[in-house]
Amino acid sequence: MFLGNSLGGAMQYLHTMVRVKDLEQSLNFYCEKLGLVETSRYDSEQGRFTLVFLAAPEDLELAKEKKAPLVELTYNWDTEDYKGGRNFGHLAYRVDNIYEACKNLQDKGVVINRPPRDGYMAFIKSPDGISIELLQKGESLAPAEPWKSMENTGTW
Repeated sequence: MFLGNSLGGAMQYLHTMVRVKDLEQSLNFYCEKLGLVETSRYDSEQGRFTLVFLAAPEDLELAKEKKAPLVELTYNWDTEDYKGGRNFGHLAYRVDNIYEACKNLQDKGVVINRPPRDGYMAFIKSPDGISIELLQKGESLAPAEPWKSMENTGTW
């Protein structure tokens, strides 16, 4: 369900991303032991990673309609030893208008770490350094200033 918010439109919680060192071992844990169900998978040869989205069994129907929160397992093919919470990636929210949401956040003093240059995706951080991904609902918006020429700030 979409509810209005201070970002100027509707917002929906999408997923929590967790980086995993061994995809098969992680799938065994999340699916076989915890009982989550794989809803989709994406392999990127160029990016050298695999994304696997999981839903709770009771959320399957909603997940098919992209209306249920998911767990995103991110497996980077060139593995590293994740320390200090690096295996936790980000929280993700879908917004009605990525530009309006970022402008509202910026007006409230929030740094846009990864501006929505593509009209689709932006990243901000919580005061505790948790990355939060904002994704445009539907198709990407046409690139627009000041976002399309804005550089990244810090890490995201």
